[in-house]
Amino acid sequence: MNIVTLLPFIVLIGAMFLMTRSAKKKQQAAAQMRDDMQPGTGVRTIGGMYATVKEVHDDTVLLEVAPGVHALYAKNAVGAVLEDEEYNRIVHGDGDLALDTPVVPDDASSLTGSTDPDAGDVARIDLGKKPEADEADAAGKADAAGKADEAGDEAKDRKTDGEGDAK
Repeated sequence: MNIVTLLPFIVLIGAMFLMTRSAKKKQQAAAQMRDDMQPGTGVRTIGGMYATVKEVHDDTVLLEVAPGVHALYAKNAVGAVLEDEEYNRIVHGDGDLALDTPVVPDDASSLTGSTDPDAGDVARIDLGKKPEADEADAAGKADAAGKADEAGDEAKDRKTDGEGDAK
């Protein structure tokens, strides 16, 4: 066999090895993180709930999800063990929240450049249908119906949009 024919198989096996190796490292890191849980640490479950660890058992962990409310979870349900500062910032709102970006207003008034709120009303465009257009539309339909009656047989013989002989 030629090495060129074996090269795709070698590359495929190498890629599979690398993918399983990285997945195994992630699983080991997650297991280590779950084993490092101690009572009093803050955690986030895979469902997104934040809680405090009360007791750690072999396969389960007792979490306090609210003051006086305890729930028993599988260790696999813990998504992340959080640092104390991060947990307190998320749950209790403690810590500095430095806002480097400006706050976006709820309306687009800051985009117009005008400080007068009524200044933009002058150039507004009305997109509604006007009553004159309704009258003109009704008159146009009446004229078309009158012409069709005058044409008589010619109107019956010719095809219009939507009318075909196909079944």
